[in-house]
Amino acid sequence: MTLTARTAVLDRVATAPISWGVCEMPGWGYQLPAERVLEEMAAAGFTHTELGAIGYLPTDPVELRRMLDCHGLKLLGGFVPLVLHDPASAEETRASARRCAALIAGAGGEFFVTCAVSSQDRWRAEPLEESQWACLYRSLAELDRIVGDFGLQQAFHTHVGSLVETDAETARILANTSVSLVLDTAHLTLGGSDLIEFVEAHARRVGLVHVKDVAPDVAQELKAGEMSLMQAVQRGLFPPLGRGALPIKDVVTRLENAGRDLWYVLEQDAAIAEGDASAVAGLRRNADLGIEFLRDLLPASAGNGTTPQPRLPEGSTK
Repeated sequence: MTLTARTAVLDRVATAPISWGVCEMPGWGYQLPAERVLEEMAAAGFTHTELGAIGYLPTDPVELRRMLDCHGLKLLGGFVPLVLHDPASAEETRASARRCAALIAGAGGEFFVTCAVSSQDRWRAEPLEESQWACLYRSLAELDRIVGDFGLQQAFHTHVGSLVETDAETARILANTSVSLVLDTAHLTLGGSDLIEFVEAHARRVGLVHVKDVAPDVAQELKAGEMSLMQAVQRGLFPPLGRGALPIKDVVTRLENAGRDLWYVLEQDAAIAEGDASAVAGLRRNADLGIEFLRDLLPASAGNGTTPQPRLPEGSTK
């Protein structure tokens, strides 16, 4: 029997532009220049990043690789909001998926992170009807084939403000599809899921992990409809890891004990106002705090204890 060595956890920590306020949701806050964001990512010790909003970074794979290379970064994947429930949008959705998959794969990424939305301008309108759910299930199966042709792995992201945000809606995806899921510690919690129960029941369905914490008082105001998601983020909805209420250590420990060499994307969603120098300075500080938290919660054997030096896990050749 051949034993395959596990990849150290700290070698599987990436980041994403959302930690610097660059969000895929429409109408988000001020976005810092891409060169500055990439420079700060590299300075914090990251070597892999997600793509961010389509168009924020170059949409030509060669140009994107060149830009990332200049900062010592590689692409891990990209978050792609798509209309998956409407047969009338199927052709446009397939074309968009192929374009995004070509960009992610061409730039060296591995993950195609799918989010189901009502439209690109309005992520969640009315809850889905049964026929729309059926179309969504079929679309996810088709996307598995499309992105697979590009050598990518699809990971479905439940997300506040999208068509799949609640625990019941997430359960429908789990029961009616075979797609891998993004375990986003914050968005699953805000949707009403219990993280420990989710990991215990569905560890094998997790394809990617987005790690962020939640401030419970702000979360309550968000759930009560007293503010928008962006306003809640600006109020501190997602504090640095370990300063919120989520059992991050238990989640990581259980996933590691399940034997998965998963990627952990350190996401601390931010929304900043133009000219707010203190908020901008806090972005890098929060990234440093997140890395320190992950390092401290892991045993010495789980990583090198310095800065994250990611490598693609689970036999990837990219």
